[in-house]
Amino acid sequence: MPTSTSEPAERVAALKRAASAEGFDLCRITSAHLPLAVRNDLQAFVAQGRHGGMAWLADTAPRRATPQAMWPEARSAIVLALSYHQGLDHQQRLARRERGVISVYALNRDYHDVIKGKLKRLAQGFARASGAQVKVFVDTAPLMEKPLAQQAGLGWQGKHTNLLSRDLGSWFFLGVILTSADLPPDAAENDHCGACRACLEACPTQAFTAPHEIDARRCLSYLTIEHPGHIAREFRTAMGNRIYGCDDCLAVCPWNKFARAAREAKLAARADLLAPDLAALLALDDAAFRALFSGSPVKRVGHARFLRNTLIAAGNSGAAALVPRIAPHLAHASPLVRAMAVWALMQLVAPVAFASLRAAHRPAETDPDVRAEWDAPDTVRD
Repeated sequence: MPTSTSEPAERVAALKRAASAEGFDLCRITSAHLPLAVRNDLQAFVAQGRHGGMAWLADTAPRRATPQAMWPEARSAIVLALSYHQGLDHQQRLARRERGVISVYALNRDYHDVIKGKLKRLAQGFARASGAQVKVFVDTAPLMEKPLAQQAGLGWQGKHTNLLSRDLGSWFFLGVILTSADLPPDAAENDHCGACRACLEACPTQAFTAPHEIDARRCLSYLTIEHPGHIAREFRTAMGNRIYGCDDCLAVCPWNKFARAAREAKLAARADLLAPDLAALLALDDAAFRALFSGSPVKRVGHARFLRNTLIAAGNSGAAALVPRIAPHLAHASPLVRAMAVWALMQLVAPVAFASLRAAHRPAETDPDVRAEWDAPDTVRD
C-alpha cells in the first residue's frame, strides 16, 4: 500500500506532542545538513586559537562541520529545548561578595543526565512508530547544536553566540535527535537582536571580539570551567565572586522577558547552591566537595580547580574574616590552589602580615608559578 503524503506531517505532529509530554518546551525539525558557512566559521574560530585549551574542537572540526559528516545516514534533526529559567536577580547575587555565584544552569542536576533520559525515551518511541534509525546528542559529541537549532527555527544565535528564543529567552538547554527519517522541516529563525549590544557590553572581560564572535580564552565561563591551568592576573578581579561559569551576557538580554520557568524538578535551583558561603566552600576537603556537588556539573571541574576559583572570589570579597580559611591553602598539594591562596591573601591582609607569610612560605616553594605569585611586583611589599 503506498504511503500517504500526510504521513510524515502526522508523524511530526505526534512527535511534538510526545516531546511536550516528556517535558520539553520546544521541538523543531530541520535537515541533518548544515551549510558551508557553518564549517567556515568553525575553522576560523579554531585557526585563530579562540577555542583556548578546548583541543577537542580542533580535533573534531571535520566531523562537526555537518551532522552527516558524523553519521552519513542522518536525514533529519529533531532539535529540542528545555527551560532552566529560575527567575533569579543576577545583580543581587553578584553584589553579595562573601557568597559564591554558580551559573544558573549548574544549580542542580547535571543537564546531560536530565536531558539524555528524556531524549532516549522520545527517540525510542519515534523509532518504534516510524521504523527509522535514531541517535541522541546532549552536548557530548561533535555536533553543532546551535546552528541546527537556528536552522530548525527554534531560535537564533545572538551577538553573544548563545542561542536566543522568542519563546524562552536565554535560559534553556538543547538536545538533538538525529534520524534516518526524512521529515518535513520547520522554517529557519531570523536574527532578532537588531541594534542591541547589551550582551557585548555586559561581558566583564571583553571576551567578544565582535558581534557573534567570542574569544573563549577571555570568557569567564571557559576560564572557571574548562581552563585547567592558572587564571591570568588580568581576569581575576573581573571574576568577582563567580566561582563556576558566568551568566552576565545571558542575564542582560531583553528577550528574557519571554523566558519560561523551568518545569523539570531536577533543574530547580538547590537552596544550598544559590548563595554558598565562601568560608564554608574553602573549608571543604575533596570528599566533602564531591558530596556537596554529587550529581552536579560543578563536580566535573574537580576540587583543586574549584578551590582555585573560590580563592579568587575570596580575594575579591574584601572580607578579612576569610583569611583564616585561605591561609591553610598555602600548603595545599596543588600549585593551582597555592598560587591563588597567595593572590587572595595579598588582596586581604596588611602589608606587614603579608610579608610575614611570604617569609614563612616562599623559601620552601618549589613550583615556579607559585613562586611567581609570591614575587609579583604588587605582592612584594615593604
